[in-house]
Order: sequence, then structure tokens, then C-alpha cells
Amino acid sequence: MRKIYFPILLIFMFLGCSPKDDNPTEENPLPTETMYFPPITGTEWETKTIADLEWNQSAVQPLLDYLETKHSKSFMILVNGRIVMENYFNGHSATTPWYWASAGKTLTATVTGIAEQQGFLNINDKVSQYLGTGWTSESLAKENLITNKHLLTMTSGFDDALGDDVSPANLQYKADAGTRWAYHNAYVKLQDVVAAATGQTWPNYFNAQLRDKIGMTGAWLQSGEDLSVYWSTTRSMARFGLLMLNKGKWDGTQILNENYFNAATTTSQNINLGYGYLWWLNGKANYHLPQSQLTFPGSIIPTGPNDMFMALGKNDQKIYVVPGKKMVIIRMGDAADDVNLALSDFDEVLWEKISALYN
Repeated sequence: MRKIYFPILLIFMFLGCSPKDDNPTEENPLPTETMYFPPITGTEWETKTIADLEWNQSAVQPLLDYLETKHSKSFMILVNGRIVMENYFNGHSATTPWYWASAGKTLTATVTGIAEQQGFLNINDKVSQYLGTGWTSESLAKENLITNKHLLTMTSGFDDALGDDVSPANLQYKADAGTRWAYHNAYVKLQDVVAAATGQTWPNYFNAQLRDKIGMTGAWLQSGEDLSVYWSTTRSMARFGLLMLNKGKWDGTQILNENYFNAATTTSQNINLGYGYLWWLNGKANYHLPQSQLTFPGSIIPTGPNDMFMALGKNDQKIYVVPGKKMVIIRMGDAADDVNLALSDFDEVLWEKISALYN
């Protein structure tokens, strides 16, 4: 954002007078805009315009055209918590729920952290301590290698070629836990761990400890026998992104402790540098993709900010969090191109158009 006070100081100097004491100087700088949090209930939400931010108005329509062409349902940009853009396409609306797909993995990671800080579990404990033995089809020795943290980091060692089923028969040994990164739905067993540790159902604990505290709406809906998928409005997804932008704090209340947040949003193991605790991380030296053991050099989204961390789901469900720009961006919709699990070239082109707003 261009600072506006230098021209003002020059005018005062030209006129041979001094600005008032409450004008910005090195000792009394221009105040930084405060972070905004929308009320827990109701539809009130402060806004900021493209003009307020001195962004490029001519870049707005090309971005919207691209989003609509690419089968988007909704798109939002928050800066310092305030809505800068909120757009709906193809019959979608602010009150219509949509699925998060794998972007909802980050909800599971967050609530696991909340349960740990409340003393119900430890992520370094073996999963069988909470679920009992036999939750996989592995030998007891291999099963006991798997910790909650391995589920958080996609390093459980299960065979990822066997599909989405997380029944014991389908959780089969491929490698020792911690030695192989592979995108696998076994992470969902963390919901069972939380339920067992807290003595509450997963939805009830999730609602009480996360959803209701930040004013989200939505629900977990069953998808197949073993999986549940979160559905919500776009604004609810944006609320979660805002919580993460503020390192787990909501309007002065620490919902998720900052140490866990920091661990969740930095490289969690040495195999896939672009992965935290179910969060994707931009700007790393290399990364892995789902269903691949190849190491790709460079940043996941080269056109996006290096400090960005991301919740990414099938058919291009997106939460982008950019700490350096105090920005949260949401995209919901159908697949931009061919059906994809999390990442696609849509991200790269989308970020070219987003960055054109402020560059």
C-alpha cells in the first residue's frame, strides 16, 4: 500500500510550517490498521474497497472473468479481516453451503491441536493408545510405530495406492512410519482419536471448541462409510482463514496455541518440504504432490507469495493465507479444469491475476 503521509509533510515544509503533533513522524508514525474480526453472530462484516487500498481497479474484472470461466462458485479476499472482494457465480450465494473437500483436513489438524492443549492427547503418542490395537492390518510392531503426528504429516507409511477406504483391512503397510510421505486419507483417524480422548463425538467437540467460538456455521456430512466432509458457506471458510492468519487467536482469545500453530504451518518432516500439519506450504525449496513420490523443485505456486500457507481440496477448494499481506483468500466451486485432488495449474494462473490487483 502506498503511504500517503510523505506528500503531506512536503506540503508543510513548502509552506514553512510544521505538522501537528498527531501527524505521522518517525517518533509518531502513521498508525497501522487494526485487525478486524466480524461479530460471532449476524451478517455484519466490515469492508474495504479496492480504492481504499490503492489497488489496481482495472485488474478486478479480468480476475472475476477468469474465476467465472473456471467454474467458481465463490471468491473472497480479506485484508486485515475486512472484506475487499466477495463474489458469487453460477447461482451460488452467500448463504449456500459448499463442501471443503480436503481443505477441511486443516480443521482436523486444528482441533487435534486444541485437544492436545486441553490435555486430552499428545500428538507424539502412538495412535493405538487411543484407538486400541488392530485399527490397521499391519503387524502390531509396525502399527505401534504410527503416532498421531504421523497422521498429521502424511507419513503413516500406509499403501496410498489402495484408495480412500480407511477400514483396518485397507490400511496396509508400505513403509515404516516416518520414512515415506504419501497423501492418504488415514488422517481422518485423528477424528476418532479426538473423540476417544475427549469422550465426546467428533462433531460435538469440533463445534464447541472451534466452530462456535469463531462464528462459523456448517456441518460434517458423511461421505462413504469412513469419511466425513465439512460443508459451510464461503464466509465460514473465511472465518477459519482469519483465525489462522492471526496464529490461532480470535479477537483476543487464543483458540489454538501459537506453538502448535507454528508447527502446523512450517515444514513438518524432511521428505515433503511443502507440507506442515495437513497444511500446504508455499515458497519451499521443493515439494511432493499427491499420488507421487517425485520431488519437484521450487515453490508449489511460483506466482504466489512465498510466505503463503494453504488449505487445498479436491476440485479447487482453496484457503490461501498470506501473513505478509494480512490477507486471506477463499475460492469454492467445481474443478477449474479436469478433476484434481488438491493442486492444479489453476492456482498459478489465479495468483497471476490476484497479484495484478496489488502489484
